[in-house]
Amino acid sequence: MNMGFSKKTIVVKEYHLDIGIIQVFDDYMVSIFEEGSTLTLERAYQIIGISEIHFRNKKFGYISLRKNSYAIDPVIYTYLRGLDNLKAFAIVSKKEIDMHNFKIEKMFYKKNMEFFIEYENAVSWIKKRVSKNNKGKKSA
Repeated sequence: MNMGFSKKTIVVKEYHLDIGIIQVFDDYMVSIFEEGSTLTLERAYQIIGISEIHFRNKKFGYISLRKNSYAIDPVIYTYLRGLDNLKAFAIVSKKEIDMHNFKIEKMFYKKNMEFFIEYENAVSWIKKRVSKNNKGKKSA
């Protein structure tokens, strides 16, 4: 049975937080939060800390895999905008409510953010954005 994994999609590290899981790959992170949890600024700092451990001097992308419903404090996007090396933010969901929420979240984030129904399409988009931003540039 093909699980959809290849050598390029090996999880570098997985973090189990009180609200869900963060998976770190070579050039992006994926979050899968638990049903009914609330992503507060304090919890976002944990995720930002994880990004600093793995991507301190490297461009990266972030995928919010919305398997479950949860709440997000929109103030978080103000802090995420300040992460210069975060080059692409994708939200993946098949739920219509998430598509509506995305439009609101995008107003707060104001940077490179897209909505996808298929996870694989989000990964492709993230990889293109990250590699595009890395071409001809050295990370500081």
